[in-house]
Amino acid sequence: MVGPVRPQFVLFGSSIVQFSYSHLGWGSILSDLYARKADIVLRGYSGWNSRRAVKVLDEIFPKNATEQPSLIIVYFGGNDSLLPHPSGLGQHVPLQEYIENMRKIGTHLKSLSNMTRIIFLSAPSVNEAQIYGDSELVGQRLRTNESCRIYSEACLELCREMNIKAIDLWSALQKRDDWRDVCFTDGIHLTAEGSKIVAKEILKVIKEADWEPSLQSSSMPTEYGEDSPYDPIGPDGNTTINISNRTFYGTVQWK
Repeated sequence: MVGPVRPQFVLFGSSIVQFSYSHLGWGSILSDLYARKADIVLRGYSGWNSRRAVKVLDEIFPKNATEQPSLIIVYFGGNDSLLPHPSGLGQHVPLQEYIENMRKIGTHLKSLSNMTRIIFLSAPSVNEAQIYGDSELVGQRLRTNESCRIYSEACLELCREMNIKAIDLWSALQKRDDWRDVCFTDGIHLTAEGSKIVAKEILKVIKEADWEPSLQSSSMPTEYGEDSPYDPIGPDGNTTINISNRTFYGTVQWK
């Protein structure tokens, strides 16, 4: 591990997480906003469902780790919600099993530390027309927006029961009238516009949470943020400008 040790924010989930640095994704937005404040750690596994995730909880999140994450953002549900294939193969997980798997994940993560905060992302909506076009996918339409809704609501209900912060991605993406046209690269995965919605929802939860200490980027110390004579020279030619808190995206649009 390189130092100094920073707070860790872990993104854990399937392809929505793995691809969160693509297309100006929501993971890259968080990394930029938390530069020099927290390390955004990517643990995304394309194609995974909750059944596979629970098998590796102890490996990815060992309880005896010296340092535990300050925040863990979890996303599973989109693949679980696929309709079952006649062969019995594939990513589908029955609804009740999905709920219990997410309960296991939540219970494990809660046990890591009293200071570990958790946010669950629910199954997002999908654009079926974009996924399938004019033909069936291997003869089956397994991914439907309605099934995503059912699994999303189940995740949100579990989070209310377990007192875990949750984001309703299924509804959040559909707040835009043109969501089908602008939110997806392929009907499932997110464009830059779709990721902006996810990032704003995450930052809203962080801002409104009564967590102590706060995990808002503006409230966290900047590593080596003190003024320095080695900073860029200011317009007057006699002073320097501290640029330690500047980011590519800026902060105004995320407030």
